[in-house]
Amino acid sequence: MDRGKKPLEQVGEWTTVHKKPNKGKQINPNQGFTPNQGFTPILTGFYPNQGYYVPYPMFEMREDQPCKVVCRIKLDAESTKNFKEKIDDEYRVNMILDNLPVAVLRQRRDGSQSTTYEHGFRVGFKGNYAGSKEKYFINNHLSFRVMFHKDTETDAARIVGFEVTPNSINHEYKDWDEKNPQVTTCNKDTKNLVPGSTVPQEVDLGKEVVFTYDVTFKESDIKWASRWDTYLLMNDDQIHWFSIINSLMIVLFLSGMVAMIMMRTLYKDISNYNQLETQDEAQEETGWKLVHGDVFRAPNNYGLLCVYVGTGVQIFAMTLVTMIFALLGFLSPSNRGGLMTAMVLLWVFMGIFAGYSSARLYKMFKGTEWKRNTLKTAFMFPGVLFVIFFVLNALIWGEQSSGAVPFGTMIALVCLWFGISVPLVFVGSYLGFKKPAIEDPVKTNKIPRQIPEQAWYMKPLFSILIGGILPFGAVFIELFFILTSIWLNQFYYIFGFLFIVFIILIITCAEITIVLCYFQLCSEDYYWWWRSYLTAGSSAFYLFLYSIFYFFTKLEITKLVSGILYFGYMVIVSYAFFVLTGTIGFYACFWFVRKIYSSVKID
Repeated sequence: MDRGKKPLEQVGEWTTVHKKPNKGKQINPNQGFTPNQGFTPILTGFYPNQGYYVPYPMFEMREDQPCKVVCRIKLDAESTKNFKEKIDDEYRVNMILDNLPVAVLRQRRDGSQSTTYEHGFRVGFKGNYAGSKEKYFINNHLSFRVMFHKDTETDAARIVGFEVTPNSINHEYKDWDEKNPQVTTCNKDTKNLVPGSTVPQEVDLGKEVVFTYDVTFKESDIKWASRWDTYLLMNDDQIHWFSIINSLMIVLFLSGMVAMIMMRTLYKDISNYNQLETQDEAQEETGWKLVHGDVFRAPNNYGLLCVYVGTGVQIFAMTLVTMIFALLGFLSPSNRGGLMTAMVLLWVFMGIFAGYSSARLYKMFKGTEWKRNTLKTAFMFPGVLFVIFFVLNALIWGEQSSGAVPFGTMIALVCLWFGISVPLVFVGSYLGFKKPAIEDPVKTNKIPRQIPEQAWYMKPLFSILIGGILPFGAVFIELFFILTSIWLNQFYYIFGFLFIVFIILIITCAEITIVLCYFQLCSEDYYWWWRSYLTAGSSAFYLFLYSIFYFFTKLEITKLVSGILYFGYMVIVSYAFFVLTGTIGFYACFWFVRKIYSSVKID
């Protein structure tokens, strides 16, 4: 059961169980179905608290089935309340056939004649019938259409489409036969309903609901390799291009500022500084060169900075490799859970980069407790995520939802963390400490220089918050589609757009951090280490604010647990985004500062 506008209150799901053919041979969907092979969709745990178990009979491949009765139930007070809640919350029922999700046809929004798929079908709807007040109706008759592609040589067939048309029918019957039930509103000799039987099935206390279905098989020209194309067809490609152009404008604006600083201001500054000959001229120095003796002074809590930078490198490597795999087609939605599995495994194996980068930076700061630094790198970020995730999963367990992660899977994640990720972090840290320390291009004074009073617009808080706006602005349109795919049951498979936006995000974070870092150094403020990290990382603050806006404008969540789950997961996403963007900004600023101070002559 899909959640509609109310996330994470999953109460069951449709699964497909393949029935063994007469010869006792298990069906292999990758080899195609033959006419004598069938499958049995089974609804498991539709309402776990009530113990409903509604089996759906077997489909025979390439054999149309007339309207068939599945079962009847009588609605009591609790089931009536549950059905009405699910209809109010726009819950959808999802089924899977040969790894294809069931879909409802709909017209494209751009007015073209082509159609797209709406994933799953609604449990029911609200409406008025025969002038009555608004009532609740349930979709109790499903008309399935299964498309197949036939091999002309072998006569074997493969399923390439799975569509459904839901209907609400108040079925009638004369005598109920448990072994062979028949209803007068459903013609047993045809696959159509009896004409005129259009009275919808109301959801109310004491009502009897009879569930029925029919199946039609249709040959299709769609090849098996292309069967996912309709599911992944984009409805809003123009908006994505607008997002790319909007982001590129931001990048061009920042690139122009960086080019102006590098080509004009810095070139002029460096030329003037290098031409200073007398002591009197040297004493008249102004600008960023004045702080050359303090700019590479180790910051406060430099150990924590090293931990976050190392973790950011790990997230960056995981994200980059995941997107490359997705672009190459290795993470198709037909491989259920493939994207999340790839991200978890890549995160685990990228621990070596986290340990290496953290150790290199820690050694540059002349840190001595490298083991403690390595332990923090291995446990701080994943530890915070695991605690939040465990609490959220416990809430899902408490709701008796089938969407909860099983306890065995949680143990497996812990084993991956302690058994692979942590040792790799130590290996990377060892390799990093074996390398020579990074040498500063200028010497650091023993006595720190006093920082002059800063203008209001150069204050740390204001500067940091301003720095996060442009990186967020470069990605917020794409962020809308990602949130929609996560919370409103839509496929997201436009990794080409996403990869372009990711590259734009990297460039934007780097350039805005360099620009603000230059202004900061010109103001003779040499506390740039943490500020460079927080400047780009503050974009995560705007991401979380946008998630709040999305919650109140796009979702209709009223239950406390659902709200906690939504914001809990968005805290995890925002935290990871903060570490990623902060690391990008830090390394950009680190390269910039080393570049400019190694280009001037320091006496």
